[in-house]
Amino acid sequence: MDNLKSDSEVLAEIYRNAQYAQLSITDLLPEVEDEDIKEELLREHEEYEKICSQAAHLATRYDLDLKEPSPIKKAMMWSAIKMNAATDNSRQNIAQMMIKGTVNGITSLKTSLTDGEKIMNTDVKNLLTDLIAIEEGFERKLKSYL
Repeated sequence: MDNLKSDSEVLAEIYRNAQYAQLSITDLLPEVEDEDIKEELLREHEEYEKICSQAAHLATRYDLDLKEPSPIKKAMMWSAIKMNAATDNSRQNIAQMMIKGTVNGITSLKTSLTDGEKIMNTDVKNLLTDLIAIEEGFERKLKSYL
């Protein structure tokens, strides 16, 4: 990889984004009673797992080290999700929570794409654009629950 630092940062961001999304969904699922949105969250979780796997595969191929989310960050996310869902676990609120996270992810990922598009490794760029497209699809689908 010619641009190891740039590519490694983007790959780490892809992995981190998908990891946080998976964690959020895992924390949120026990609070969800609506079966339709629960199915959607399970589908999204599966897609994020695939992205994590692909990112880990690329990291191994290019001898990069991807870090797991810190226990402190995990605890903060868990408590925020549990508090928000405890006060309102309606499908609209669950969708809003997920949309906020998804939009934040899309924004961050698109910024990375714009910043490194010309120098980014093709494999990393393809995974990044795939994740952006997946998240944009999730956003559209989640909006149908509002």
